[in-house]
Amino acid sequence: MKSLILAIGLSLVATSAFAQKDCEELKGELTAKFQAKGVKNFTLEIVPAGQVKDEKVIGSCDGGTKKITYKRG
Repeated sequence: MKSLILAIGLSLVATSAFAQKDCEELKGELTAKFQAKGVKNFTLEIVPAGQVKDEKVIGSCDGGTKKITYKRG
């Protein structure tokens, strides 16, 4: 029973690792969502995770190594 639970847990971890999106793909999806909601004058930027400062993070990509930040205006 314990080995079955372990196998299921490992398969879920492996599946989520493969499901990580490419940064440009995710940025495009987020841009489309903002535009569909009528948001104008915004900037989305892909930055290394360690270089995020006071920006608003709205997404993570490339296995968590990069973040997508949002700036209005």
